[in-house]
Amino acid sequence: MNYRDIIYETDGRLAYITLNRPEKLNALSNNLRGEVMDAMREAEHDDEIGVIVLRGAGRSFSAGYDLTPARAAGEVDLVNPRSLLPETGTTHPGQQQWARHVVMTNMTIWELAKPVVAQVHGHCLAGGTELASICDFRIVADDAQIGYPPVRAMTTMDMMWTPWHLPPAKAREFAYVGDSISGTEMARLGWANYAVPGDQLGDFTDKFARRMAHIDNEMLMYSKRAVNRQYESMGFREGLASGTEIQGLSALRPAASEWGRHVAEDGLKGALEWRDGPFRDFRGAYESAPHERAVAGTEPEAADGPNRGQY
Repeated sequence: MNYRDIIYETDGRLAYITLNRPEKLNALSNNLRGEVMDAMREAEHDDEIGVIVLRGAGRSFSAGYDLTPARAAGEVDLVNPRSLLPETGTTHPGQQQWARHVVMTNMTIWELAKPVVAQVHGHCLAGGTELASICDFRIVADDAQIGYPPVRAMTTMDMMWTPWHLPPAKAREFAYVGDSISGTEMARLGWANYAVPGDQLGDFTDKFARRMAHIDNEMLMYSKRAVNRQYESMGFREGLASGTEIQGLSALRPAASEWGRHVAEDGLKGALEWRDGPFRDFRGAYESAPHERAVAGTEPEAADGPNRGQY
């Protein structure tokens, strides 16, 4: 299969899926996400493959969902021709269905027969955290920046993974404020299995995956399934599904339309600076960002309807 936005490679018992939009910090377009899930199924089908490594080309794992029109670009092969979204078995008609679609797409990895190791470096933000969190393991660069800044002004998390991976207080902090947390701290909190220096990340991940690949495929499949079903008995699926409904409601609050207004008036980069300015991180670290601004909803009335996106 010839992919446009990812690279698929195999080496012995390992398959490598590399997000390959480095000029966009591997922003998650619909086509890229469709290609990732197709490559996951390709690796699952290959009896020679025991473990899958998911990683990003360039400076980052992924800065999140693509906010530009490129996210929904047509004339691509690995999206549903009706919805232009990665295939999940439904076209997700109606308003505020994005989060439901995200969760259903990511659950492909949850149900995959083979373990997936996320190799995380640079930025791992918003949708990037969701993609990494649904993997079985996460190995991170110690200086990786992991966060969810859209919760500052846009909507709640699309996939509410934090209560399942973080202690309660930190789960709330991550989901409420979206601040950048280092790879070292995320390993200490239990989200990542290991945090290592960036120049050792590839070798460490490779050794970790190859060690696991000594185990036969069916044993790995049953081990993964046994663990997954325990989480499901505790409400994992229901929890993520309910989170998508709350995300839809959060997109309808009056202040949500401010994001769309800033995109329309200032462009995407300007809107990101407005969102992150008071926090002085991500785009808010730029000198042009408004480090002091009104709380969303207290500014002049925005254009009708929220303009939903992710970073």
